[in-house]
Amino acid sequence: MPFRNHKNFWRFQLIDTDARFNHNPTAIILLTIFLPGVLFVVLLSATKYVTLASSVPLESNLVPCENGNAGQYPCLNVDLVSQLTLAEMGGSPETKGNDIWGWSDPQTGGEYVLMGLTDGTAFVNIEDPDNPRYLGTLPTHTISSTWRDIKVYEDHAYIVADRPSLHGMQVFDLTQLRTITIPTTFTETAYYGQFENGHNLFINEDTGFGYVVRSETCSGAFHMIDLQDPVNPVFAGCFDDDGLTSDTQCVVYSGPDVDYQGREICFTGSDDAFTIGDVTDKNTPVQIDLLTYSSISRAHQGSLTEDQSFFLLSDTLDEVNLGNNTRTYLWNVANLDDVVYMGFFEHSTSAIDHNVYVVDGFAYQTNFRAGLRILDIRDISNGNLNEVAFFDVDPDSDSPVKTGAWSSYPWFESGLVAVSDTELGLFLLRPDLTQVPTGVNLSGFQETVQSPGWQHFLLISGAVLFALVILWRIRQNREESKGVE
Repeated sequence: MPFRNHKNFWRFQLIDTDARFNHNPTAIILLTIFLPGVLFVVLLSATKYVTLASSVPLESNLVPCENGNAGQYPCLNVDLVSQLTLAEMGGSPETKGNDIWGWSDPQTGGEYVLMGLTDGTAFVNIEDPDNPRYLGTLPTHTISSTWRDIKVYEDHAYIVADRPSLHGMQVFDLTQLRTITIPTTFTETAYYGQFENGHNLFINEDTGFGYVVRSETCSGAFHMIDLQDPVNPVFAGCFDDDGLTSDTQCVVYSGPDVDYQGREICFTGSDDAFTIGDVTDKNTPVQIDLLTYSSISRAHQGSLTEDQSFFLLSDTLDEVNLGNNTRTYLWNVANLDDVVYMGFFEHSTSAIDHNVYVVDGFAYQTNFRAGLRILDIRDISNGNLNEVAFFDVDPDSDSPVKTGAWSSYPWFESGLVAVSDTELGLFLLRPDLTQVPTGVNLSGFQETVQSPGWQHFLLISGAVLFALVILWRIRQNREESKGVE
C-alpha cells in the first residue's frame, strides 16, 4: 500500500512495501539534493520575475528637467508631468486661458484642476497626472471675459469674471465631478447676482466669507459675501476705504502682533497702495494701515509667509512703466500698526510678475512669459531670497506683456503644481525642492530593482531547511523500520 499511516503524509514508500524508503539510496539522493535544487531554481525564477515586473515603471508622459530643459521648455528643478492644450479642454480657436485653482475631494482623495477660460471654467481630473482627464466645462454666465477668477469653499467652486461680462458669481457643486465619465457641459448649481463684474475673489475658508474686489459696487473695493450656506450666498457688507482694489489675502490672524490675534485681517493690493484692514465686524470694517513705495505702479497681489510676519507683493506694471526687471516687494508686517518696507528682490528676467503664493517656505510666482518661478524664502527675515527652481513657458521671450503663465495652484498633496497659461493651456509640473539621496525619484514612485543577494540567501536557506526535514524523516523511518523488523 502507498502509505503506512494515512494520517501522516511523510510516512510513504517510493518502490514497494518491502523496499522501504530508508533502504533506497537513489530515493535519498533524489529527495535531499535534486528536489530542493529544483525548488530553488523555480522559486528563484519566480522571484526574479516578480521583482522585474514590480520595478518596470508605469507608462509616463513625464519630461524630466535635464541639462536645463524639459523638452522645449527651459527649467531648473521642475519636471513637466503633462500638458493639456486649450482645445483639449473644450476651447475654441478664440479661447484663452486665465486663472486656476484646485480641489481635493475629501471623500475619495482625488485631485482636480479648475481652469479659467475666457468663455467658461474647465474641470480636469488629475488622479493620473500623466494622463489628465478633461471632464467638461461650465460656460460663462453671460459673455467672454479676459479675467475669470475661481476659489473653492466646502466642495463648491465660486466663479467671478470682470468686464465686459456682467457676470455676477456662479456657484458649482464640485462633488458631481466624481461620476463624470465623458466630457460634459455643466450648469451652475446656484447664482449670486448682487454685483456684475468682479476682477478677483478671495475666500477665507476659516470664516466662510468671500471678498469680491474691483466690482462696480462698494467703490471698487470689498464686496463681502457670507458663504456659510454654500449654495445660498448672502451679501455681508462693503469695505470701501481702499478704493479700486486688485486682489487680497484675508486670514484669521495668528501672527506676532498680539493686538490683532484672532481678528480677521486682510492684506490688499490696489492701484496706488498696499493696505491692511480688519474685517472681523462686517458692519464696521477698519483700515489699519495704508502703505506705498517709490516704484509703485499697480500693487496687484501678494502672500503672507506662514508665520504671518512678512508679506511678498507683486506689482504688475512697474516693469512696463519703469523698465526694471521683475521685482518682488518685501514687507515686515510683524507689527500691523508699524509695517516696515524691506526692499525688493529683483529677478533676472523682465517679465511681468502676476500671482505669488507661499507654501512650506517657498514662494511660487507666475511671471507671465517667464513662467513659474520658485523662490526659497526661508531666510526672508534677513532679506535673503533665492530662486531655486523655474519652468519657463515661453523659451523665446521674457518681455513684459500679459501673456504666458497666469497663475498656479501649489497645494496638492501629491506635490503637483498646476499652472495656467493664456495660450498653451494647463501645465502639470513637479518641482524638486529637497535635498534627496541618490536614487530617490520625486517624480513618482517607481520601485527600484534590488540586488538579488538577499533573495538568494532566503531561497538557499529554505532549500537547506527542506533537505534537513527530509533527512530527519529518513532517520525517523529507519528507526521505525528496525522496530518493525
